[in-house]
Amino acid sequence: MTRKWTTAELPSLAGKTAIVTGANSGLGLETTAGLAAAGATVIMACRNPARAEPALAALRVRVPGAKLAAMALDLADLASVRRFAAEFAAQQGPLHLLINNAGVMALPWQQTADGFEMQMGTNHLGHFALTGLLLERLAASPGARVITVASVAHRGTKKLPVDDLNWQREPYRKNEAYARSKLANLLFSHELARRLAAAGVPVLAAAAHPGYSATNIVASATAGSAIKQFLGRIGNALVAQPAHMGALPTLYAAAMPGVQAGDYYGPHGLMEFRGYPKKVGGSALAGDAKLAAGLWQRSQQLTGVTYL
Repeated sequence: MTRKWTTAELPSLAGKTAIVTGANSGLGLETTAGLAAAGATVIMACRNPARAEPALAALRVRVPGAKLAAMALDLADLASVRRFAAEFAAQQGPLHLLINNAGVMALPWQQTADGFEMQMGTNHLGHFALTGLLLERLAASPGARVITVASVAHRGTKKLPVDDLNWQREPYRKNEAYARSKLANLLFSHELARRLAAAGVPVLAAAAHPGYSATNIVASATAGSAIKQFLGRIGNALVAQPAHMGALPTLYAAAMPGVQAGDYYGPHGLMEFRGYPKKVGGSALAGDAKLAAGLWQRSQQLTGVTYL
């Protein structure tokens, strides 16, 4: 698929409910806008709902009649993940789309509330737990999908030691840690698709990546270095695509007919940095089913969330 697909081709999502993590800025904001414009009710799952309020208000102006709500979710705190899932379940409503979008990038060494390395803990383990805790509600909603946002950066690592996800044996390297967390996203999505099929659970799992998109995550990744911030601004200006373009692969995977379990979508252009969505492939490591199964088991152990 190399044609110029846009959100104008999204089918009606009226009557559908979606959760988008990290929905108050960047790719999450654009994904939310696209889903809301197609008629979905969107729960904006944000670490700080108060900070999400301006984004929510702006979206209501941008998408008249948008059905939106903000809920607190800190993926770096498993207690918050459990609280969010319980509060959503208490609403007794359907869940048709879970968009595992939120992420942090190239952070100096930090740990989550549960002692995980921050990038792996937020980008992968938090979403792993969230998906498991919401799976029953997804399975009860016809046509449900789980879309996990990965990155071309997953190609930047050559290993994922599942017995050392928290960097206890190696000197910490923030860019390598980010690449491993994004590889974990893709391995998780593929393993989830396999396990859903094996268990006969009618939920579709697929993945997407935004290419090189101009979002706040790049600014946060270069914080503390004037040179890196300058280079980041140059990259955003000359190479990156705007966030609304970066969100297109996610929106395609979330809503279009023809998407299959295990699919992966990204931009069609050179190096998958920019362009309109198409089906893409991951690294050889991302297709390692044995590694994916090992990551799944370790993720269950670390989070205490067991499913499938």
